[in-house]
Amino acid sequence: MTIRRGAAILLAFCALAALGYFAVSKWAIRHETLSFHDILRGDREVSVDIAVRRDREMAAAADWTELPVAIINHGNSVRFTEYSFLANALAARGFYVVSIQHDLDSDGPMITKAGEEYAGRHLHYSRGLQNIQFAIEQLKTIQPNADFRSLTLVGHSNGGDMSMYFAKRRPELVRRVVTLDNLRVPFVTDGKIRILSFRSNDPTFKADPGVVPDDEACAKAGITVVRTAFRHNDFSDRGPERVKIAVKTLLDRFLDDDKPAAQQPVQLQNASARLQ
Repeated sequence: MTIRRGAAILLAFCALAALGYFAVSKWAIRHETLSFHDILRGDREVSVDIAVRRDREMAAAADWTELPVAIINHGNSVRFTEYSFLANALAARGFYVVSIQHDLDSDGPMITKAGEEYAGRHLHYSRGLQNIQFAIEQLKTIQPNADFRSLTLVGHSNGGDMSMYFAKRRPELVRRVVTLDNLRVPFVTDGKIRILSFRSNDPTFKADPGVVPDDEACAKAGITVVRTAFRHNDFSDRGPERVKIAVKTLLDRFLDDDKPAAQQPVQLQNASARLQ
């Protein structure tokens, strides 16, 4: 084989490999938007975006595996489809990812009332809990081979508070909670649920007193708090790429280390110095 011919074959192989990479990137994860109507709540519309790896979905359909479930809850004024960097990262790991649209145009405005429980947002979190429960019941019939009994809840801002609120009310269904700068609902601290929370450094958005446990309580409950230099609104698809990469990197480490919460060392704390 001549050098020229060998180079041509190598070039062709590299081109095919590159084509395969882009094809996998585009087609490996399937997205689908579904809309359900809850007749018990005035025919309320609950839309969800599903993200799932095609090969894992086929394996589940053949009863070869059960899909773990992750539910993403959006922040106030951010759409449920604007967390694709998280949905795709979780789907790539084999999760059946459900992003839920909680707010409708017909809903009343979200008003902060200082001094009231959850700053007056109890109604919104209760409605979010109902949305999650309703979406789960609908999706059980669509994907019966997904594990809706051991949820990973992910939420940004108001969605992080919904996630924590759900974990408080339905702890038997929750395995992990990941929050991106939730501000109102205090963390679960009984050590039964694994928690990872990214905190912003934002002069406008500050957590209410008592929401984030102190270092001693975190260590006891196996809670990982990562303090960053990021802004509150950076934690969605609208944010800088460096924020998404940092969040995905530490989320991967959190999911890789799957010990029970009470045995989970707070080992990601040192990473906060790199999240600048």
